[in-house]
Amino acid sequence: MPDEPRSLRLPDAAAKIRALVEELPVRDVKGLPEAEVARARRTLEQAQDRLRALVQELDPVTEPSFIFDPSNPEVIGRIVALALIAQHRRPLGTLSPFYGSGVYAIYYNGEFPAYTPISGTEHPIYVGKADPASPAARTARDQGTRLHRRLNDHKKTIGKVSETLELADFEYRALVVQTGWQSAAEQYLIQLFRPIWNSETGICYGIGKHGDSPTTRANTRSPWDTLHVGREWAHRDGNLPDAKPAAQILEEIAAHLSARPPFESLDDVLRRFLEDMSSPA
Repeated sequence: MPDEPRSLRLPDAAAKIRALVEELPVRDVKGLPEAEVARARRTLEQAQDRLRALVQELDPVTEPSFIFDPSNPEVIGRIVALALIAQHRRPLGTLSPFYGSGVYAIYYNGEFPAYTPISGTEHPIYVGKADPASPAARTARDQGTRLHRRLNDHKKTIGKVSETLELADFEYRALVVQTGWQSAAEQYLIQLFRPIWNSETGICYGIGKHGDSPTTRANTRSPWDTLHVGREWAHRDGNLPDAKPAAQILEEIAAHLSARPPFESLDDVLRRFLEDMSSPA
């Protein structure tokens, strides 16, 4: 049998790689077929990744898997979200005007059957943000009453569907946030809780809808309005189709809350937050 090829010693291999790289032609690639250029780029990128990994393996000093950067929007979003959870819960029905924009969470404590798994827990049924009146706003007064207005919209909406929901069963947390950080916080809150009323969760969305007219464009009744009758514009046209039948919405809520058990206590939320902060943002 022919002799097996011997592996190069590391120093020799490194020297050959350096020599090969130095010999690579520096040329105009505009005339080459795009597919050929793309293949060459992918090959070089793969080689670069392997070399980078090899350099790290040879380094006797361990490199951290990530660097905690307080200026990273994802990190700030998590911290702002935790600050929101630290706020006191207040009855939504007693909401009064205040200055500021930021983030909020709404909680349910009632007896609507589909929401039983989250009722009375630390798991919000909806989270959201309110952007400032001006992107240059530096103070709460400059931001306007945007956070209050957003919560007040929800208060009025819930008040219209008294056949299924009681305003007295809702509480909220709100946090005024320095302009620019509300979006990152909202994104993390949605990722953390996957609230059943948020459109991103894709189940019982529509509480934030404001009376789209079926005469101006194709429209459907939102799942939220299908379950909670009361907003006149959502039911004015009897021919307006539901985006989903009620039975399907209820099944999706049950399946979602079964697959993602709600956070029962603040300790549960804090534990998850600490787990997330121990991983790269």
